[in-house]
Amino acid sequence: MIYTDLNPSGEMGANCCLIEIGSFKLVIDCGIDPKELGKKAIPNLDLLDGQYIDLAILTHCHLDHLGALPLLPKIVPDVQIAMSIPSEILYQRMLHNSVNVMKRQREEHCIPEYPLYYHDDVDRLVKYVHQLPFGETKTLEKNGEELTVTLHKAGHVVGAAGVEIVYKHRRIFFTGDVQFSPQSIISGADFPSGSLDTLVMETTRGATEVDTFYNRNEEVKRLLEVVRNTLGCGGSVLIPVFALGRMQEMLNILHKARIRGDIPITPVFSSGLGMELAEYIDKITKRTELSTFSTKVIREMKVKPVKKLKPGKRVPLPGIFVCSSGMMVEHTPSWKVAASLLPFHENTICFVGYCDSNTPGGMLLETHPGKPFLFESLDRELPLKARIRKFDLSGHANREELMSYAMAGEPRSVVLTHGETDARKWFADSLKRYERPIEVTIPQPFEPCLI
Repeated sequence: MIYTDLNPSGEMGANCCLIEIGSFKLVIDCGIDPKELGKKAIPNLDLLDGQYIDLAILTHCHLDHLGALPLLPKIVPDVQIAMSIPSEILYQRMLHNSVNVMKRQREEHCIPEYPLYYHDDVDRLVKYVHQLPFGETKTLEKNGEELTVTLHKAGHVVGAAGVEIVYKHRRIFFTGDVQFSPQSIISGADFPSGSLDTLVMETTRGATEVDTFYNRNEEVKRLLEVVRNTLGCGGSVLIPVFALGRMQEMLNILHKARIRGDIPITPVFSSGLGMELAEYIDKITKRTELSTFSTKVIREMKVKPVKKLKPGKRVPLPGIFVCSSGMMVEHTPSWKVAASLLPFHENTICFVGYCDSNTPGGMLLETHPGKPFLFESLDRELPLKARIRKFDLSGHANREELMSYAMAGEPRSVVLTHGETDARKWFADSLKRYERPIEVTIPQPFEPCLI
């Protein structure tokens, strides 16, 4: 197999790779880097120009895996794109929102090439996309050879898939983004067992030490205790969340907590794409039973939209704010709410997932209490007086879980992807200490690796 990483950063962001095995060529994912702007944010699809791609596969609908997909048919005409049933329900809404964001960024940052694609391009993807239900096998035939592709539930977010490829005597598995533990609205990963020739594995949390006593349910209890105490002191709570998956999970957790009496009945506010995606995930629940989320939780909690707030001024009505984005990217609802909560002691901001260190959320986590925090596009520095708390409710498996899965498959070769340099290094070092020799590859951008 020849593996080529098309992600310019070589870490996390514009996830996309080219797989060449026998007569076949496949592309897995085609994302956009949320930390970059313009053409720097997309994979190097020029490397696919003039090539025939037998199949493109989408692992899930987060934009770092999906966001450049409308560009793929422009480079590879008539490409066929396979994805799970939930992803097929979600992908267009995610991409239409991406067009709107790029149009706004064109004006804000003077990026003439934005948007990189238009709403019509998103609509035209319908003729290339087809569903591949979990557990069903798609067979490709070419030049007398055969290759099979099977998607397996990956947890992480509704519709997320690991990808199993079988070619002759070789069994290759791509984890995609994975969470083995069940979350409040989806079950954990259901990956295939047995021996593997090659494992291509995400490494997101490779640099994060694992707490021996960690328990996800106890972490939820800890979050709810902070929410309860903050509300009891007259403060507000902001929970920055990813629009797809994490927002619906947090609303579900809060709804159940209110029913149990673990938190008081208080106003709940939410804004952003996640509120619309709640309708789509409700649809997935009814059609596939691959989620348990229902929009009933929104109706019963009487969730209100976030009204316009003034930076540095107290919110007019205290409550719980569940707002995108999870990394508090500028101009998003969570970023705007933070500018109102940050300067006041009674408030708390609760991070519940991964936060890149170069995003506003990541920088806020590194800011010491009392120090000023810069809201750059507002040209405002506000003192950090609110409490900042972090909870391990990530949609990604921890490093020990991933290592256990890797070792159970006894792979000849492991390819380390989707992680920062120190995260990949931890996995590489750990794999090299394994009793049986394993070929470890850390791909470099645009450099084909013979695996």
